[in-house]
Amino acid sequence: MISSHMKQRRWRRGRLFWTRQRTIAVFSYRYDAHLVSDLLANLDPIVDGWIAFDDRKAQGIFSSETQRRRLLLESARDAGADWILAMDPDERLERATADRIGQLTSRRRRIAWGFRLREMYSPTDYRIDGRWGEKVQHRLFRAYDPLDYRSSDLHGPWYPAGVGFREKDTGLNLYHLKMIEPRRRYGRQALYKHLDPKHEMQDIGYDYLTDETDARFERFSPGHEYHPPHVDDGQMWMADLAPEAKR
Repeated sequence: MISSHMKQRRWRRGRLFWTRQRTIAVFSYRYDAHLVSDLLANLDPIVDGWIAFDDRKAQGIFSSETQRRRLLLESARDAGADWILAMDPDERLERATADRIGQLTSRRRRIAWGFRLREMYSPTDYRIDGRWGEKVQHRLFRAYDPLDYRSSDLHGPWYPAGVGFREKDTGLNLYHLKMIEPRRRYGRQALYKHLDPKHEMQDIGYDYLTDETDARFERFSPGHEYHPPHVDDGQMWMADLAPEAKR
């Protein structure tokens, strides 16, 4: 089921002029439905509305990511989105995004803006060693015809290749809260192994998700925090496929 909430278009300061480009957030939820209220509080100063897919009546462990994305993209187009911000309930953008959104969306070209994905190991600290410090997610992109969306990859981008999207870096942080609870690290690994047993969607596999060898962490600096502050509930937020010994 699709639900939405739209606000009046807001004037925002662009790169050169004021702009009223409409930015709409899209997301789906199921096991993590209780996280949506804080997600919306985080997004409120950033976007001009949101569209959500309620997946709680889905059958099986994991419903079609491709189908959910396409429905959300179609709904965003119908709502008049100029730009789309793709999120998950367990993610938060740093506060400074609200001050930058006008500049990011004032451009007319097809751009996909990247955020530095920070895998949180506490509400304030994220992992930075090796590949953990290199993750980028391009989640803010110019709206396009949803019929062009072709991805079947669990980890694939929200926009298609070959239609002129240029990937650029915002320098802003996207905080992922799922890894805070150790049980969820094993749960995430088990879920991905179930969905992608031959590592066809990710060559390196998923063992790295629970490997903390030489792990290094960094606390976000003043001015880069997210709102609202997170207090972890210790729940799984996903189908629990982890071995009993890891729970």
